[in-house]
Amino acid sequence: MAIAGIAAAVTAPMLTACGSDYEQGVINMYAAADGFDYIDEVAQRCSADSNGEYRIAMHMLPKEADMQRLQLARRLAGNDSGLDLMAMDVVWTAEFADAGWAVRVPDDIAEKTRQISLAGPVETVEWKRDDDTAKSLYAIPLWANTQMLWYRPELMKETIDTTTAPTTWQGMLDDAAKIKDAGGPAAILLQAKQYEGLMVWFNSLLESAGGEVLDPNDPSKVTLTDTPEHRAATVEALTVMRQVATAPGADPSISNSDEGTARTDMEAGKGAFEINWPFVFAGIKENGAAGEAKIMGDSLTGFKDIIDATADDPTDPRIAKVNDATRKKFDFAAYPGITSGKTAKSTPGGFNLAVASTSKQQDLAFKAASCLTDEQAQKVYAVRGGTPPTIASLYEDADFQLAYPMYEIIRRQLDEGAAPRPATPRYQDMSTAITATLSPVGQWNPESKADELGKVAQSAIDGEGIVP
Repeated sequence: MAIAGIAAAVTAPMLTACGSDYEQGVINMYAAADGFDYIDEVAQRCSADSNGEYRIAMHMLPKEADMQRLQLARRLAGNDSGLDLMAMDVVWTAEFADAGWAVRVPDDIAEKTRQISLAGPVETVEWKRDDDTAKSLYAIPLWANTQMLWYRPELMKETIDTTTAPTTWQGMLDDAAKIKDAGGPAAILLQAKQYEGLMVWFNSLLESAGGEVLDPNDPSKVTLTDTPEHRAATVEALTVMRQVATAPGADPSISNSDEGTARTDMEAGKGAFEINWPFVFAGIKENGAAGEAKIMGDSLTGFKDIIDATADDPTDPRIAKVNDATRKKFDFAAYPGITSGKTAKSTPGGFNLAVASTSKQQDLAFKAASCLTDEQAQKVYAVRGGTPPTIASLYEDADFQLAYPMYEIIRRQLDEGAAPRPATPRYQDMSTAITATLSPVGQWNPESKADELGKVAQSAIDGEGIVP
């Protein structure tokens, strides 16, 4: 839905329903259901530390990203002065900034944010409006995320006599084929149904191949096929997608796969490799301790008491034993690249925090936002909430390192290895058009599909045609 479409969809009854809950000193913060309790916990600390200057009142948005965006858009279009702070998906920055809904971050806060944050998260809060002389920050990073390669060392040792994870997609395909020949499962489990997860996969492959969807200096220009080099990168990314989808032993339900199916199928022993977010590590420890993760056997059942006792405190030193035991059967590695020796690119996820233009107390809202995103806050979100921080110094924190044994990979991939999705006010239209064109995955020729993608993406950016 384009910005104009959202505004048009806001009928008079909806505007009335939004209401106006403005109260001096009360900062109304809207955030998604996932992670809400941890933000609420930090909000209470920030309110107390303000010594009465402000009180943050938390309001829960729906679980689904589309509904979160729609509810915020309705309030913003309705000029709801009861909306001060909003947690935004990392792909909404350009849209909300261009619409005049997100307030430009003050220079002092923006400078500090750039100094302390990893490069990938910073890029997701930047946008240049027509009245900006350069890219400006329109939000502050709240937390981030990055996908990794998950594999089975024990299975690899038994079938192909190695426990070293592949570093490229071709290497992973080759290893999967060898595992299949040895009688093991060969599926590469990932996210490929027609939704945002498919856009994340395509974007990571495209940027790893040296391409990009949009010209970073002209976000109105699609660059999927504008030069021979860009076209070659697009074809290369599409070729990998087709190979993964059609290889012998591939996931037969790949066009319906998402984060949840990839996790459960891997735990059930249906895959050789998995591309997913870090949450799967905590999940397999919990399920393994309960005897519900087939690939773990009974290797974790003896740790059930420790896992139960440390569920709310992953910094307990005892968790290190559980991590070591888990990694013998289910381990992690960096996101695979396209070309050996060339830095792989992984698409970051996460949320950012913006001050709404409807707020009547924007200076106070920025004070609250700074507290909600500071190092103390991000440690809570990371260690207890399971969402990686955007502040670089936290990756040196001993508690964080214990909770995230894969911390070095995450830091690298959110910094020099980050490939944020293309910034554009029409991102939602473009992503929807691209994922519809790619689905079902692999049932097309990469050469002709590259040309088709270039056309539908440009049409979406230009606001032409009907969004699928």
